[in-house]
Amino acid sequence: MNLRDRKKERTRQLLSETAIAMFLAEGFDQVAVADIAAAAEVSKPTLFRYFTSKEDLVLHRFADHQGEHARVVAARDPGETPLAALHRHFREGLRARDPVTGLCDVPEVLAFYRLVFGTPSLSARLAEYRAADAASLAGALGGPAPRLVAAQVIAVVDVLAHDNVAAVAAGRTADEVFPEAAEAADTAFDLLSRGAAGRGY
Repeated sequence: MNLRDRKKERTRQLLSETAIAMFLAEGFDQVAVADIAAAAEVSKPTLFRYFTSKEDLVLHRFADHQGEHARVVAARDPGETPLAALHRHFREGLRARDPVTGLCDVPEVLAFYRLVFGTPSLSARLAEYRAADAASLAGALGGPAPRLVAAQVIAVVDVLAHDNVAAVAAGRTADEVFPEAAEAADTAFDLLSRGAAGRGY
């Protein structure tokens, strides 16, 4: 990035970090956009040039992963199926304790998840991000029923992440949860690959 782009990115990060800190301290609904702009020492119109909504000040962290599933499918190894590539990618995320997998016990990350899942407007906006992810994944999959398969993949990954967040939020470490999180991921992608009937359902 050139100097101008770096300055814009620093401003974007400052606005988001300021907003999230204020939301965590006071509650999402209690903080006005004007207060965030003032705290970050920018005008309200400037803030909206970087983020189109109050919710996006928080959820841009998810937006950074937008289209990731489609990219994984597109970049998969020769001979590797799309589901195998997505399974591998999720397992790698678990090992790296990537917050997107829910398997991260950093206190700031747990507080962030509580903010997102405990605020209805943030949860609703997050659903829009997931719908966009499903659409981009469907485009990468092709095949006879790409939208159906993509919707299942996004739903499965969402359930896995929520279960991991719940386990860590209950007081267990990410290292303690990892073996069952990995097993759950294996089971989930096996269900996607072979169907519930193959597991006796």
